[in-house]
Amino acid sequence: MSSSTEQPISRFQVPSLESLPEDIREKILAVQEKSGFIPNVFLVLAHRPAEFRAFFDYHDALMEKDSNLTKGEREMIVVATSNLNQCQYCVVAHGAILRIREKNPEIADQIAVNYRKADITDRQKAMLDFAIKVSQQAQEVCDADFEELKRHGFNDEDIWDISGIAAFFGLSNRMANVTNMRPNAEFYSLGR
Repeated sequence: MSSSTEQPISRFQVPSLESLPEDIREKILAVQEKSGFIPNVFLVLAHRPAEFRAFFDYHDALMEKDSNLTKGEREMIVVATSNLNQCQYCVVAHGAILRIREKNPEIADQIAVNYRKADITDRQKAMLDFAIKVSQQAQEVCDADFEELKRHGFNDEDIWDISGIAAFFGLSNRMANVTNMRPNAEFYSLGR
């Protein structure tokens, strides 16, 4: 959606689709075909093609692989940690994905505002407690944190996944804030 008062999507130069390397252009067009629009993160990060490739390779490795964490739970981690990192883009965009994955129009707002009061399981709250600690105070992670997660049925690979997602989105949140990345208007109505 565009209007004459639309804000720029980045503080940095956003390349045209035509100017991008073919592999990046194809990835962006595939996302557009699937979602009906191009999420601004793709356009903003295309400013640096090598970093774009690395970013999305790692993103997909964390968010799309087979895991004991559901895709919805992975999005919960993104929304909860992105809120604390004050990343408007990631809260809005991944909030939309979370609503769709969980088939719940309220869940993203609940998790962004206060996941401890959200309509989620105790297991998911323990997962988010740990993700928040990784995001905000990783230097304080200790064996007791692992024991608590294992008490809720998480194994070492799950704990690695939670940690990787929280850490990766710390990078994403900071880049989104530095670039002043704007959420697409389409995200606001998805899954509602």
